[in-house]
Order: sequence, then C-alpha cells, then structure tokens
Amino acid sequence: MRRIAILSAVLALAASPALAHPGHGETGFTAGLLHPVTGLDHLLTMLLVGVWAGLAGGKARWLWPAAFTGAMLAGFGLGLTSAPLPGVEGVILASLAMAGLAVGFDLKPPAVLGAAAIGAFALAHGWAHAQETPSGAGLIGFAAGFGAATMALHLAGLGLAATALRFGGARLVRMGGFVAGGTGLALALAG
Repeated sequence: MRRIAILSAVLALAASPALAHPGHGETGFTAGLLHPVTGLDHLLTMLLVGVWAGLAGGKARWLWPAAFTGAMLAGFGLGLTSAPLPGVEGVILASLAMAGLAVGFDLKPPAVLGAAAIGAFALAHGWAHAQETPSGAGLIGFAAGFGAATMALHLAGLGLAATALRFGGARLVRMGGFVAGGTGLALALAG
C-alpha cells in the first residue's frame, strides 16, 4: 500500500503538460512507437482505458480499447488536414481525469456509452499526435507505431485489471485511478 502511494506521488510530480512531446530524432514506426510513452498524459490515459475496460468486463473489455484506438487514428487523420480542434490540450487532460476517476469510482456504464465517451477523447489524442509528427517521420509508419504502442498500453491496463481482480487488488488499482484522475484535474486547472 505504501509503495503504491509513493509511486502515485512520483507519477503526479513527474506529470508533463499535454502536447509537450518533443521530436524523438527517430522516424516512421519507431518515432510513432515512442511517442505515446513520452508524455505522461497520453501514457496514463491509454493505460487507464485498458484498466477501466478490464474492471468493467464484458463487452467493454475489448470494445473500449478498440474504440480508443480507432477514434485516435481518425483524429490523427483529422489533425493531418490541419483542421482546428479548439481546446485539444484541455480535452486530453480531461480524458486523463475522466479515465482515472472512472477507474477510481468503479464506474460501469453500458459498453456503447463508455465507447462513445472514450472515442470522443481519443479524437483529441490522435489530433495531437498528428500535430506532433516529426517532419520526415513517414506518416503511415508513424501512425502504425503509435497505434501499436496504444494497443500495448491498453493490453497492459487489461492485464493489470485482470491481475488485480484475481488477487484481490482491485481496491489498490481504483486508488491509483483516483491519483491519475487527480493528476489530470490538477494539470487542467494549472493550464
């Protein structure tokens, strides 16, 4: 319990602002693969989507990660057109807060409703990825890379939820959700 609290505090203190991912010097698939894991806001949101889906169970287990990934890739396409998306940074931080609080409060909405909310937030994440694509990165490779990283983070979240449920640690996972949700709220209020 004490280790979880310490880890949560470290993560909260290390939080970086949304849209703050610098270019990685990599190109194509590798750049895309690294991108979601270099910003705490993106990383935690994608992990929490998997955790929330795993805790909710049923259709949500696979529908919510699929909705996030699909909508994120659609948002990437939208972002490539230079179409404006007002308030994208706030939406990204709100997605972190929402996912964390949904895990913390153990919310279990109907699978389609959860997918719609997750998809709306994922559009902002995809749009931000498009805006942050390193020049010369190769768009298809970059999109494939961050899509693969996103799915891996969702799977890690699903695994964390399954492990927590199996070994009686769901309460600890929900506490971590509150910390992540609070981090998103704090960043949104500070921004």
